[in-house]
Amino acid sequence: MDKKVSDEIIHTESTKLNENKPSREEAMEAVKTLISWAGDDPSREGLIETPKRVVNAYEEFFAGYELDASKVLGKTFEDVNGYDDIVFLRDINIETHCEHHMVPILGKAHVAYLPNKKVVGISKLARVVEIFAKRLQTQETMTMQVINTIDNVLEPYGTAVMIDAKHQCMTTRGINKPNVSTVTTKFSGLFSEDPELRNRFMQLIKE
Repeated sequence: MDKKVSDEIIHTESTKLNENKPSREEAMEAVKTLISWAGDDPSREGLIETPKRVVNAYEEFFAGYELDASKVLGKTFEDVNGYDDIVFLRDINIETHCEHHMVPILGKAHVAYLPNKKVVGISKLARVVEIFAKRLQTQETMTMQVINTIDNVLEPYGTAVMIDAKHQCMTTRGINKPNVSTVTTKFSGLFSEDPELRNRFMQLIKE
């Protein structure tokens, strides 16, 4: 799909979501309903302010819906004195939420790319990860969102992404296996074609 067409579709879908977005008051009423459903009294002293606090927290947890990750990478630089090796960010903290149970997914992301004329400030790469983390997610989807954004905007020779995270929908409920982490990886360009380059990426994660 043409990138311009894809961007227009995303913009249209985002506009529709905002048009249908419930009011803050409706959101707080929904929290009260959940408190009652759980078996407590939302009007008791300790819970009176809870709906407001939950809505405030949700605004922070899901701020990524209001942000465009592609625009974050918009400002690039070409004067790097001939640097042509890996740019690597290790141990980017991830705090996102499972779209199936709306409980936290906590872990680390590792991101690398091989510049092709354009480089970007390293904080911007971490910001891209953060924007997608502040949405309801599956780890697989988030991995693809990060690598696709970097590839589409920077057009590097290759990109590598690894996410290693623990899902509280698995560690604190359901099967209750607290020490299990999930690892997802995706490689594009030269990282996909060159096993030695992939191995370098994996070694950099371990160092």
